[in-house]
Amino acid sequence: DCLTATHRMPSSNSYTNRMASAIALCAVAASSRRALVSAFSTPSMMAAASTRTKRPSSSFSFPQMSLTSSRLFSTTEEVDPGVVEGTDLRVLKYPHPSLRAPNDEIADEELTGPGCEISKIAKEMFLVMYATNGVGLAAPQVGINKRLMVYNEHGDPKKWMSEVIMVNPTIVEFSEASDVEEEGCLSFPDMGGDVERSKWIKVEAQNLKGKKIKKKFRGWEARIFQHEYDHLDGKVYIDRLTEDGRKEIQPKLDELIDTFGEGGAL
Repeated sequence: DCLTATHRMPSSNSYTNRMASAIALCAVAASSRRALVSAFSTPSMMAAASTRTKRPSSSFSFPQMSLTSSRLFSTTEEVDPGVVEGTDLRVLKYPHPSLRAPNDEIADEELTGPGCEISKIAKEMFLVMYATNGVGLAAPQVGINKRLMVYNEHGDPKKWMSEVIMVNPTIVEFSEASDVEEEGCLSFPDMGGDVERSKWIKVEAQNLKGKKIKKKFRGWEARIFQHEYDHLDGKVYIDRLTEDGRKEIQPKLDELIDTFGEGGAL
């Protein structure tokens, strides 16, 4: 900036004086900068800066979702973990018949709180979900045809306070307003497609003690719930794709069908 202040001098007689003034201004500016640096370099200021909370990075940023909004039910690229420690449950791949089979309501007698059989199943479902980098899982996806779903909108086992278990859920109201996001599914590896969902929903369900609960979900959490709820009705996300979206993934679906062999439920 100091040099640009003197780049157009009108005459040689005034040049020397103006150049001297410009140099003086530069000296004052440099002195001020050194003073500011010194002021902000004291031990107390440096300590304060070092303890300031950093803004978290978003490798799984929920409205953008590097791979979670674009590959909706996985926090990163989904994986097939094979054997998962602590459970024999596995994610079933399309076109396994359990994904299309009716799912039974869970009786009140089975809901006796923590430690009951349904509680143990839910706990193991979380183990599988986290191992696959998922954010939600429905019981039929692991071969249990009961109306049970689990999810954690963060997909992070360290954020266990965000874990949700829904028993016998039902959607009682949904918004007419909708949005479209690209979804994927743990039962359909390496696939995705645009799916339209309601922006908000009201649901009723039971907890592990059989107590009835009512919730209203919006946005991302509403989308997770609707995706898992479809599984409880024998639907899968590919049923909601446009004709072009279905054509795009059909070659991969054909590979899964060939791999499964006879007896698949399309």
